[in-house]
Amino acid sequence: MLLFIFLFLLLSSNIHTALSAHCTTVTATKTFQKCMTLPTQQASIAWTFHSHNATLDLVFFGTFINSPSGWVGWGINPASSEMTGTRALIAFKDPNSGQIVLLPYILDPTVKLQKNPLLSRPLDISLLSTSATFYGGKTATVHNGATIQIYATLMLPPNKTKINHVWNRGLYVQGYSPTIHPTTSNDLSSHATIDVQSGLAMAQHDNIKTLKIVHGIINAISWGLILPIGAVTARYLRHIQALGPAWFYAHAGMQLFALFLGTVGFAIGIRLGEQSPGVEYGLHRKLGFAAFCLGGLQTLALLFRPRTTNKFRKYWKSYHHFVGYSCVVLGVVNVFQGFEIMGASRSFAKLGYCLGLSTLIGVSIALEVNSWVIFFRKANEERLRRERLTDKYDKGSGSHS
Repeated sequence: MLLFIFLFLLLSSNIHTALSAHCTTVTATKTFQKCMTLPTQQASIAWTFHSHNATLDLVFFGTFINSPSGWVGWGINPASSEMTGTRALIAFKDPNSGQIVLLPYILDPTVKLQKNPLLSRPLDISLLSTSATFYGGKTATVHNGATIQIYATLMLPPNKTKINHVWNRGLYVQGYSPTIHPTTSNDLSSHATIDVQSGLAMAQHDNIKTLKIVHGIINAISWGLILPIGAVTARYLRHIQALGPAWFYAHAGMQLFALFLGTVGFAIGIRLGEQSPGVEYGLHRKLGFAAFCLGGLQTLALLFRPRTTNKFRKYWKSYHHFVGYSCVVLGVVNVFQGFEIMGASRSFAKLGYCLGLSTLIGVSIALEVNSWVIFFRKANEERLRRERLTDKYDKGSGSHS
């Protein structure tokens, strides 16, 4: 039941995000034919494509991050749908006049590596006109996270209606050099390919988003719930004599099923990395590899499980417990890391997972307390039994004397 609740909350949170998205074709100065809500940063774009002369009129709606001196940028990459190579228009507050300025930049590889500051230079595309204005009147400022409109008119190459466009925003501008943007999942995914004639977005971004959701659901269920439940089963049910070997089969079955699901989720994660060049989550990746390797070692350990009478059995048990609990801890930590990457740190999905995990922890604490109570009760009964035997022996010895 907890798994179904978690799945429902995760899907409903994504549906809510999709339904709350909107775009507009009307601005204070122009009306456009088509518009599209972009998948990140509450951004959108509207445009009119004049097919007779391959001219594209567009406006990009972006939102500043609340900071004293931020920037918002939009651009086109003639070669691919990624940041490197983008011809960008970046808007920010002029450090001298305080007015909004829109300057052209080329994002070459040195910018990504942060070797040199980003300097404005002319673009090598057919850009006919550009401008920028705040959306919201005179009260809108960079400080309060205002929306800005970046207008551009450009000429596309003949018989080409698909454009790779990139958008982003940052916290600071040093002089006239915008600094690096944040590196969350949304910020690193701010790129797409659209067909300006049909108004359709290419499916690659949607596929990646779907894979991310599936990856998150599978791994949260396998590494984050089933694996800990299997560990709890082994720790607290093995002492119930009425169950016999059933606890072992339940434990092994759940762990193998969790590892199977986790392997599927791990493979999807590898695929996501291949489809997202330049997007890296170092800690999440390392934790995932570590948990997967530990899970594999646990499975191999079953093949070398000594008999209970074997002198190496105690060493095998110590290894099995250490590797198993380490795998559980890494899996749970990485699930929370995944929520942060997906920007779902305050979502209903995370709330549902936390409820399921806290329920499991509560049950484990109750069972742990109960096991210690039984342990001390048996120890006390054993002590009383020994005392009675000692008293009987002393009395018997006295009578014999």
